[in-house]
This record gives sequence, structure tokens and C-alpha cells, in this order.
Amino acid sequence: MLNFLKKLFGGGAAANLTELLAQGAFVLDVRSREEFNAGHAAGAQNVPLPDLNRHLLKLANQKKAVITCCVSGRRSGIAAQQLKAAGVEAVNGGAWQIVANAVNEFKKASVAA
Repeated sequence: MLNFLKKLFGGGAAANLTELLAQGAFVLDVRSREEFNAGHAAGAQNVPLPDLNRHLLKLANQKKAVITCCVSGRRSGIAAQQLKAAGVEAVNGGAWQIVANAVNEFKKASVAA
């Protein structure tokens, strides 16, 4: 049951997120603008979940994988499903802090390489 909930609401392994970042994925934070401004993953784009439908075509045209994040993984899970339904490769990264850690690890690995 716990694995099912993790799949549904997020909690993806940071290693998988860094692999996706290495393949060109970008981070989409679906929290409110106020939440985003209080802290977010470096380089993340902010599209609050209620506004996502208006941005689906633009996101699909980018032809890049998307890692969604929010506070807990609930909103980002909904966003990932909406993106997938629109033909976008999307992964629910879960909590924004987990995604921020993956971005930082990716940057460290890129600098070291």
C-alpha cells in the first residue's frame, strides 16, 4: 500500500530525478506564487496547478521531460497526470525540497565531471 501511495503522490528517488535532469528534464513547481517565492529548486519554473491547463500546449511544445513538485507531492501528482494526458513526459518529483536536493546533486556532479 505504501509503494502505491508513493507512486501516486510522489517520493521518487533522487537518483532517478538526477538522471532525468541529466537527460534534459526541467522542474515545474505547481505551488502558488507565494509558496514558490518563499523557496524553490534552482531553475524551477512556476505554474500554479490551477493555471496548468493554460500552459499545457507550451509545455508539450518544449519536447522535454518535466519533473513536477509541490509541498507534499499531491498537487504535483495531479499535475504530472495532466501533463501525461497532454502527451508530455512527466514525473512526479514530490516535495520541492526533494527535487531541490536532486537539482543540487545534479549540479555538483556536472561540475565534478
